[in-house]
Amino acid sequence: MKKGIVYLVGSGPGDPGLLTLRAKELLEKADVIVYDRLGADEVLPFANPEAELIDVGKIPGLHNTPQEIINEIIRNKALEGRTVVRLKGGDPFVFGRVSEELTTLCDAGVDYEVVSGVSSAIAGPAYAGIPLTDRKFASSVVFVTGHEAEGKTNSNIPWQSISGIDSIVILMGIGNLSSITQKLIQFGRNPESSVAIIEKATTPLQRTVEGTLASISEIAIREKVTSPALIVIGDTVSQRSIFKWYEKRPLFGRSLILTRPLEQSRDLSDHLRKLGAAVHVCPTIKIQPIECNQTLTRFFSDIGNFRDLVFTSINGVRIFWEKLFGAGYDARLLSGKNILCIGPSTSAEMKKYGIKADFVPEKYVAEEIIPWFKKRDPARVALLRAEKAREILPLELEKAGYSVEIITLYKTIFTRELSVLAKEKLVEGKIDGVLFTSSSTVESFAEAIAEAGISNSLISAFTIGPVTSDTCRIHGIKIVAEASEYTSSGLAEAVKNYFINTMKV
Repeated sequence: MKKGIVYLVGSGPGDPGLLTLRAKELLEKADVIVYDRLGADEVLPFANPEAELIDVGKIPGLHNTPQEIINEIIRNKALEGRTVVRLKGGDPFVFGRVSEELTTLCDAGVDYEVVSGVSSAIAGPAYAGIPLTDRKFASSVVFVTGHEAEGKTNSNIPWQSISGIDSIVILMGIGNLSSITQKLIQFGRNPESSVAIIEKATTPLQRTVEGTLASISEIAIREKVTSPALIVIGDTVSQRSIFKWYEKRPLFGRSLILTRPLEQSRDLSDHLRKLGAAVHVCPTIKIQPIECNQTLTRFFSDIGNFRDLVFTSINGVRIFWEKLFGAGYDARLLSGKNILCIGPSTSAEMKKYGIKADFVPEKYVAEEIIPWFKKRDPARVALLRAEKAREILPLELEKAGYSVEIITLYKTIFTRELSVLAKEKLVEGKIDGVLFTSSSTVESFAEAIAEAGISNSLISAFTIGPVTSDTCRIHGIKIVAEASEYTSSGLAEAVKNYFINTMKV
């Protein structure tokens, strides 16, 4: 049996942009990923689609999986000969209980590698605009856990010594905040020392609460601060009013649902996150290529009789080339053909295969391509598209004298599934908008929320174009903004402009 290995990987503090290249590489090839809630949601999209995902998340006061069981899981999966990623929030060696897991692996003779991650102790203050050291204010910094091992009778934390350090960063300390502040004051720390609590650091849901050592416990209770959060104590907290860069992003604090298929969501979700939004990817459709596609097989053998080929989506382009290569052909099969693509994204996907589109309409809907055909003599044209699509293009082309053949490349399957988190946030009114990139995403989402008992009145829709908007109206979904350019970047721009203008009102 192949010998397995365990990679203890730091997922970073939450922002997927802080994931290391090594961590991403390992997630992409892992057979098994064992993760907890800290830092996992944002980086799991990088995971190998075939990987077994095991959630061992622990919430303070509600331990889902004891540490001993986690140790056994990663050991046993490796002994099965599998490549295991144990994904841990922040850095594995910073208050990550990694020694217990490593001891289990060593005892079992399992190979392992530790992959460092960016710790929230460093990134959290940075994202809140708080420098931990400063030539004027702070020459020393200390990192402390606010939650020592359960059952421990004597603390190893030298609070008397720590109280005099310029900057103090406390992780996992919210549950013990009152006793921590009392100890520091007891050992000589000025009760008026500046304190900041950074909740959900480096994520779009980051929140910073400020106070003094004497007042912060009461403020945290009043503001209902929850874990994960870290505490920063020191004079450099005062710099936050000047340096708080992250919270100035135009979509900071906004929560959005993206209904696009997972494999197509990365660029748009990344764009929105860079603008500061919290993006919940809830694919309501998936793309299923037509297997044993006899229509496409006949088309390949008969392609010499077609003058024009029309591609309507990125999916169509990608699946077409997969099938073409799989049938033993290459790009020479398209020699002499007019290639038309609806939309710049479709054209860009075609260009990846070395083919430049002969025509891309200025507006990215099917009917905008018709004038191009009317300027030419009728011929045979192939529409390479999804099984379900609007019929306006083939009907208009036939009226113009063209012989049209529809080549179905894929089906759009409704998944009608919403994540538990998305359902909760919709019901609580904590979703600021739902992004729709096609009519099928609207139709599937409408069915999903109906099955979940969620009213359409809770939905504010951002749509990629007029066709998608029309489908929203059919389902009684309120549209707050429509992209002027019918692309992913155009949709992101519409979202940004809407919220910027809303803030000005």
